[in-house]
This record gives sequence, structure tokens and C-alpha cells, in this order.
Amino acid sequence: MAEKIADRSNGDVAVDAYHRYKEDVGIMKQMNLDAYRLSISWSRILPKGRLSGGVNREGINYYNNLINELLANGIKSFVTIFHWDLPQTLEHEYGGFLSSPIVDDFRDYAEICFKEFGDRVKHWITLNEPWTVSRNGYATGGMAPGRCSAWQNLNCTGGDSATEPYIVAHNQLLAHAAAVDVYRTKYQVSQKGSIGIALLCHWMVPFSNTKLDQDAAERAVDFMLGWFMDPLTTGEYPRSMQSLVRNRLPKFSKEQSRLLKGSFDFLGLNYYTSNYAANAASLIYARPSYNTDALVNFTTERNGIPIGQEAASSWLHVYPKGLRDLLLYTKRKYNNPLIYITENGIDEFNDPTLPLEEALIDAYRIDYHYGHLYYLQTAMK
Repeated sequence: MAEKIADRSNGDVAVDAYHRYKEDVGIMKQMNLDAYRLSISWSRILPKGRLSGGVNREGINYYNNLINELLANGIKSFVTIFHWDLPQTLEHEYGGFLSSPIVDDFRDYAEICFKEFGDRVKHWITLNEPWTVSRNGYATGGMAPGRCSAWQNLNCTGGDSATEPYIVAHNQLLAHAAAVDVYRTKYQVSQKGSIGIALLCHWMVPFSNTKLDQDAAERAVDFMLGWFMDPLTTGEYPRSMQSLVRNRLPKFSKEQSRLLKGSFDFLGLNYYTSNYAANAASLIYARPSYNTDALVNFTTERNGIPIGQEAASSWLHVYPKGLRDLLLYTKRKYNNPLIYITENGIDEFNDPTLPLEEALIDAYRIDYHYGHLYYLQTAMK
């Protein structure tokens, strides 16, 4: 759907890693990287989305070549199985993650990955940022498949922001649990690898020191991180979500809860930015939507002062301390899981008038990473 892309472009070629992977790995080695996170494309392995549609051996060969090239250069593969590229056939057939058949189809796809690559891949990530898929794909419509409630006037292709984000998150969690169960049952002992999930969370700073705003900040984290971490650790959604979303929030069966609890060996954490969170009890009178269910007003300014310097992406404000606070919160609340920072970074405003020598002076990005590494170190003390 080119009309949904700002400049009507597509990702058919992009950085052309398919043809340039050896060159890319050579650059990684030159940089002394010891690990590389890559994502497998579901449609490249299963063009029809499911086993019955046949396996694409060319796709298998490509990933074998890439993984082998990384190993030959002393670089570990951290492999993400689903990074938002749902096969279009499954979207057309039954609505993708809106329907329960996705759980078995994802499990089958994941098992092919374990079978074909697991002798060399020792770190698996089932899903990348299920929050982003659920919220941006089904509550705001800003990402594929572009669904949301019509009353929001966001030019969505159908949808219901009050129910669909929760259904999609639920099915993603069940798909994750099914894939982990297959890995642990059939492959983990012989392949000696580990499996986890990558979750995105912005840190939430209370807008004021009032109890209302402190509670709002905690609810905001529940609706972003806890939405997934609570089921993965307790088999249930956060109590704040159960209380506010009520019967729009799906329920897990006893067997589903059992499969979910403890279904990760490590947690991948994606952190970029932080927000101020203020209590917004008045939102309870608005039409129901995931976007307002938490009863929180988000802002990046307090008393006219930004929480941090704005990046090229308007949602991203530089706040390195949030990484430490998020890590300590996760450690305390979720029993000190093994955590990898799977994403972190910043985009800068492009200035095409700068000479190359000046453009390469990247103090902006260096400062960003220095600040986050500093707070990461303080969190480990």
C-alpha cells in the first residue's frame, strides 16, 4: 500500500544486505563487533506463510550463508524470528495476529528456523516489540496493517482501537509461548541455545511528586512493559490493565498461563526515550481506546523545559537516566532477569549542505551512547 508510505517508496532493495552481506560482515569484524542481531523474514522462508505452502530453499540458503559468514568472523548471531513482516497471505486469509490460527502458523515457522539454523544460532528472539505492533498497527493505525477506530479520523483501514490491540497482543504472547515450548521440548538440549523476547519500553517520569502522578507513571509502564512481562512471569495481565480494560482484555486459560510463565531465558530490552506521565482521570469519559485506557496524559515538557534534547524523530528525546531507571525497575519487579539491550540509538537531522568531513564529526551520537553506557554501568553497581 504505497499510499500509506510518506514518499510512496518501498523496501524492495533498501541497504541490499541480500547481496552485500559479506561486505557487511567484513565491516563488523573491522569494528571489532562480537555479536550481530539479525531478523529472519517469515515470507522469505515460507512464501505462503505456512508449511503447507512450501519452504523456500533459496531463503534458507541465504540465512545459512549469513550465519556461517558471521561465525567465520567470530561474531555471534542474535536472531529475531518475527520483526513485523507478517506474510500478506495470512493477513488476507484470516487477519494475521487478529486470529488464533496465527499461533500454530508462527510456531511452525519458528520450528523451521530452529531446525535449519539452531545448530549455530545460540540466541533466539521470538518477537520484536509486540507493543509496537499492537499499538501502532491497531490503535493508532500508523503502521501496518493500519487499523484503528473510525472516530479517531486517522484514515485507517477499518478496526477497533478499544479491542483489537489487546487481541493482537494476546495472540502474539500465545505465539511466543508456543514457539518457546517447541524450542525447549525438541531443540534446546541438543542445540544448547537460549530463547527470549525483545520488548520496547519508554521510561515514565511522574509529572509531579503527587501520588496521582506517581501512580499514573506506574500504570503507563504497566500498559507498555507489563502488558507483556506480567504474562511472561505470572501468567496474567497487570492488575491495572485488568481493572481498567475489564472485559475488553482477553483472558488466558490455565494451560496458556502455564506455557507463558517463565517462557524466556533472557529479556531483550529496547530503550530510546522517556516521557512525563500525569494522571488523567477525565479520560475515563472518552470513547474506549487503548490510547486512553491507562488514564495517563503523556508529555515531553514540564514547565516549558523538555525532558531532553529532541532527535529527528519527534517522539525521541534524549534521556539516558531513563535507561538506568527502567533496568532497575525491571530487575526489582521481575526477579532480576538476564537482560540484553537489544536496541538503543538516535537519529539526527540531516543537513545535506555539510561537507563530508564535517558530517563525519558525530559528537551528537557519541554523546548519546556515552550517556546511556554511563547509566547502564551505574545500574550494574
